[in-house]
Order: sequence, then C-alpha cells, then structure tokens
Amino acid sequence: MIHKTWYDSKTIKKIKCIHTDAPKYMVKNVLTAGKVYDVKNETDEFYFIVDDSGKMAGFRKDYFKEVK
Repeated sequence: MIHKTWYDSKTIKKIKCIHTDAPKYMVKNVLTAGKVYDVKNETDEFYFIVDDSGKMAGFRKDYFKEVK
C-alpha cells in the first residue's frame, strides 16, 4: 500500500521529459516535452511521477533525462 503515500513522499530526483513519441500509448496527453517532473518512486524500468493530469503514474525511463 506504499503507493497511497507517494503523493506526500519526498522527491527522489528531478527528471526532464525529452519526448512524448510513444508507439503504443497516448503519452502526449499526460506528459509535456521539456517539462521537469519530480520522481516519487523508481524501478528498473519506470519512473513514478505526478503527470500533467495530476495523477500518480509510471512511465518508461526512455521518455526522460535526469536533471542534475
């Protein structure tokens, strides 16, 4: 049930969306290329962020670049 506290959890790092060209999903509806997002959780393949619709969601790491 950790996903219920992700909105309030500390930001792990910041990432910048580098593209929204997804072959299968409509990523461009919930992400903005060039926008910086706060990572709330991370796995080997996904970043979990609050997207443009205000919902917590997981996105593949290839849409983002880490901001230092």
